[in-house]
Amino acid sequence: MKRRRVLVVLVIFLFLRNTSATLIPSMALPMSIVGTFVVMYALDYSLDNLSLMGLTLAVGFVVDDAIVMLENIVRHMESGKARLQAALDGSGEVGYTIISMTLALTAVFIPVLFLGGLVGRLFREFAVTISAAVLISGVVSLTLTPMLSSRFLRDPATVRRGLLYRASEWAFNAMLRFYDVTLRVALRHRLATLAVSLAVLGGSVRLFYVIPWSFLPSEDRRQIFVPTEAAQGISYEAMFQHQQALAAVVQKDPNVEAFMSSAGSRGGSAGNTGRMMLLLKPRNQRALSADQVIQHMRPKLAAVPGILAFPRNPPPIQIETRMAKAQYQYTLLGSDTDELYRAAGRLLEIIRQIDGFQDVTSDMQLENPQLRIVFDRDAASAKGVTAAQIETALYSAYASRQVSTIYAPNNQYEVLLELLPEFQRHPASLDWLYIRSSGGQLVPIKAVAELRETLGPLTINHSGQLPSVTISFNLRPDVSLGSAVAAVDAAARDIVPDAISTGFQGVAQAFQAASRSMVVLLVLAVLVIYMVLGVLYEDFFHPLTIITALPFAAFGALLTLLAFGADLSLYAFVGIIMLIGLVKKNGIMMVDFAIEGRRRGLSAVDAMHQACLIRFRPIMMATMTTLMAGLPIALGWGAGAESRRPLGLVVVGGLAFSQSLTLYVTPVFYVYMERIREFVFRLLGAEAAPADGSAPPVAGP
Repeated sequence: MKRRRVLVVLVIFLFLRNTSATLIPSMALPMSIVGTFVVMYALDYSLDNLSLMGLTLAVGFVVDDAIVMLENIVRHMESGKARLQAALDGSGEVGYTIISMTLALTAVFIPVLFLGGLVGRLFREFAVTISAAVLISGVVSLTLTPMLSSRFLRDPATVRRGLLYRASEWAFNAMLRFYDVTLRVALRHRLATLAVSLAVLGGSVRLFYVIPWSFLPSEDRRQIFVPTEAAQGISYEAMFQHQQALAAVVQKDPNVEAFMSSAGSRGGSAGNTGRMMLLLKPRNQRALSADQVIQHMRPKLAAVPGILAFPRNPPPIQIETRMAKAQYQYTLLGSDTDELYRAAGRLLEIIRQIDGFQDVTSDMQLENPQLRIVFDRDAASAKGVTAAQIETALYSAYASRQVSTIYAPNNQYEVLLELLPEFQRHPASLDWLYIRSSGGQLVPIKAVAELRETLGPLTINHSGQLPSVTISFNLRPDVSLGSAVAAVDAAARDIVPDAISTGFQGVAQAFQAASRSMVVLLVLAVLVIYMVLGVLYEDFFHPLTIITALPFAAFGALLTLLAFGADLSLYAFVGIIMLIGLVKKNGIMMVDFAIEGRRRGLSAVDAMHQACLIRFRPIMMATMTTLMAGLPIALGWGAGAESRRPLGLVVVGGLAFSQSLTLYVTPVFYVYMERIREFVFRLLGAEAAPADGSAPPVAGP
């Protein structure tokens, strides 16, 4: 966060070239952050990854309001006004603009507060944190910034103008002249500008379908989980030896600092399974990330005979409620087990053939060696043995039967009856099991029952009280979860009968629910922004002008993700929603000053042209400060940056692209909206006027 603060303050200084003018808006930063901490404390929030990420992003735009206020005050001082008068006139001129910017940005997160499910639980604190920082910064900008400006702001005429000042002034004036010329061209060729806007809108829609979708980005937390599976019916001794062979491979890997290995049945798992937990060395002590370590280790683990290993990087947020062999699960449920197992087997083979899928397996184990005891009632009756006696003998031998309790003065002890472990593992031990008949003789169990060795299911899993089969799989790093979910769904539609229910579980199920929620959230964010702006301006047309920047921000964000090979993850989607609130600031500043120009009798074209030139510096400053705050996140600086990087890419790419085009598109749309207003009012039999009703009809080109 320190780097971001330095970059933000540096941007302010380069544009204003005044030490006092730089320090005044910088005061909004600590006050907003400290105030946000107070709000978090009052709401009993903790400093977790999401709230800290919200504070990190807030560093960039909590100073935007103060920059807009201060720049306008400085502009009045440059025209020759005294500090106090400049503070009064400047704050009064942009006060409503700052209120509009603050409320509109906060309104973006209103739908998040009412969103249920996993997405709502994840990002509620994130939304509250950013909203609190923005609201506090708005209050600081309307109160503290004008007061400090009236007291401590130095007269621009008395500031020493060194080489840096002259160089930056020349560069800024050159940028302003270039913008003036190109803006006139855009306003003269409005149809061409409109065509570019429509092309960008179409490109944004297309990119939403082209870019791979995923849930949460992979994060290097120094952990790797490796479930293992051996042949069905394997003994514990053999399973232990196979597990030791895998452990020897892991022990030789230079990226592993420590590991834990266990084998055999535990927690409901089968006896032919095991697990290993790997702790990697700190990131600065190894060249490979956790995902790269897995890909490097995978062929070595696969070379160990007799056992399968399914290494995976645990997700940043644990969602699975069952112990699965792989990260993603697809479950089939049906009452007919024969039909269920046939469909699951066919689907399993098809999924294994899909490119990009790894470690495809299932919990369907149907070839486990079993020993069935078939009771011969006639032979048992002849020897005086009942079925209940046979069940009791087997129960006493293999089921840890409690036969008594020993009571001591200070404790009590349960007495359990069972065979020694070495006799429980071999079917031949049943030949030594005898049953006492009603006549008192010992009858061997093989004399009254037939022992049949066969194959059968190791376990019959159930989900929702129905027999089920769960297919688990991992994905290659270059394969998105969205494409994998679509491929499995398509395969299941072609193979699985209608009588069998199917559905994803765990992370994949959460991804499906989150994808639907995020699309709804995106639409609601746009609608809320429009309604809030409509209430603030008391107008239908100005909000439409302001939100014309949204397609450009979305196109830039998605294009940046595509260029850097990043998926459209949950964090990236949140970044797009943030962009909805950020990019409309430029439009608000332009439209507010254009309305002032219309009040003075200017045409729509002249009023917007003048507003763009006057607000060019604060627009550039506000955008650059937000870009500088998001740049470290986009570059992947800091621990756990892998998960935050898509959000930084979206913010930086969306702002940079929209900034370069909305400076021209918003003025063109404003002119069109003013002409539509004139047409609508003419149809209604009234004189067209801006929102305040004080300006004449649209004139000019």
